[in-house]
Formats: sequence, C-alpha cells, structure tokens
Amino acid sequence: MTAHRSPCTDPARRKAGPALTEVVDGRAGRVRASGHLTPQGADLLRGTVEGLRRQGHSTVVLDLADVQAADDVGLHVLSTLRTTMAADGDLLLVRNAPVELLSLA
Repeated sequence: MTAHRSPCTDPARRKAGPALTEVVDGRAGRVRASGHLTPQGADLLRGTVEGLRRQGHSTVVLDLADVQAADDVGLHVLSTLRTTMAADGDLLLVRNAPVELLSLA
C-alpha cells in the first residue's frame, strides 16, 4: 500500500520552497520525500518512520532524491531520528541525499 501525505500548506510557510510531501510504501518500509525539508516536514517524516517501526520495520529507507532544500532544524530532526533508531538497534537508511544533505547519507 502506498500513501501520499504532506504537512500544512499554509502559504506563509511555502515562501521557503515547496512543502515537503512523502510517498510511503508500508510493505517495503520505504519513504520517498520531495520538496523543502522544514521542521514541519521533518516532523512529518519522523512520524511516518516511527509508524513504520511500529508496524515491525527495523530498517526504514528514506529516499531524499526529490528534496530540493533543507533547513538546519529539519536536518537536525532527521539526524536525531537516526541516532534514536540506532540506539534501539534499528536502522534509518538515507538514500539519494542532495549535496547539502550528505551528512545524513
């Protein structure tokens, strides 16, 4: 099953770039994100990844190929998520990170 989700689309928040959206493959434990990684978008991804973990996925793949830009807070949220998962023995695999996001790959 694949689901499409996006955070609040308040026009004031979209000035930084297109809102982050995600496509979730619950069977494979995979999330494909696109748009601008803001704190709200990173929180959306965090919630999705945590939901996949609750469904039994110990490894979650986060594909960032279509992420166009990211703020520091958004990157920090994903970095913290990766650390938290590792502490629990789980793995967050970040794939296709744009240059500015390479510290997550």
